[in-house]
Amino acid sequence: MGDLFLLIVGVQGSGKGTQAAHLTERYGIPHVSTGDLFRAMRTRSDPLAQRIQAEMAAGKLIDDATTNEVLKDRLEQSDAAHGALLDGYPRNLVQAQFLTDYLASRGQKLNAVLQLELDLYTAFKRSFGRATSKDGRAYNYYNKSEGVSWSVEQDPDKEFPPRLIGTLDTTGEVLNRRPDDANAFGVIERIEKFLSETQPVLPYYQALGLVRSVDASLSIDEVRDRLVEIVEDVR
Repeated sequence: MGDLFLLIVGVQGSGKGTQAAHLTERYGIPHVSTGDLFRAMRTRSDPLAQRIQAEMAAGKLIDDATTNEVLKDRLEQSDAAHGALLDGYPRNLVQAQFLTDYLASRGQKLNAVLQLELDLYTAFKRSFGRATSKDGRAYNYYNKSEGVSWSVEQDPDKEFPPRLIGTLDTTGEVLNRRPDDANAFGVIERIEKFLSETQPVLPYYQALGLVRSVDASLSIDEVRDRLVEIVEDVR
């Protein structure tokens, strides 16, 4: 099998995490998320991590050069020698050009940009409405809420709008919600961040003929099958 470097792009609620997990397992490549990489820096003690920790503590934004260095450091690990699924990087043209040049220096290239397309209203509903029970069953306020009673917390002293709470009718169990999903403003901010940080790189990759789009409103299995077809085509 040849080298396989992919970039997956999708707004919150597009199923990006689920699809990324399937692709990395199927093709034996690591899921390289810059968010995870920077979180890991908090517990590392090497010079690069210490420099990033100091910048974060000072409230400084991490510049492109440092972000590129973190990405390069991860891709130079043995499990990424022949491929990786990138997530959250690149976020601008400077980073995109660095990635192109860096992979070229290794005699490699990005095979495809997998774009999970989803209208923003559906993205909001999928994110804000989702909740899970302790046994892993998934519910959604908008389209999968049978057996669940929904309410909003009552706390007028809180700065943000009330959070949506789901409770199972049979047991009284309060459903688990991701903290960044439970608040409507938080979901909207994440969607806006995606549009401002991720969307600008798409024209760069479209010009290179690398963007392959999939309708993320389809079922999980249908999206998965389409992504596999694309990857098999670009390998």
